[in-house]
Amino acid sequence: MLGAASVGRMGMSPSENRMFRYEVVGLRQNEDNDQNTYPIRRSGSVFINVPYNRMNEEMRRITRMGGKIVNIEPINPESE
Repeated sequence: MLGAASVGRMGMSPSENRMFRYEVVGLRQNEDNDQNTYPIRRSGSVFINVPYNRMNEEMRRITRMGGKIVNIEPINPESE
């Protein structure tokens, strides 16, 4: 049962609290982003904060909306 105990500890990893900021250009208005909680500007970059465990899903969603990720940077909890 040692394996079961170690699996339980995986849920407590420090990566769960890590956040990243995506800089995205080229987003276009469509049915996927009509439900967003942030406005889409016609020019310039959009910054989206993403938790570590949703990075892959968010990358796919941005691609479906026609966006291109030009920068990804970690957000330190101490800096906010």
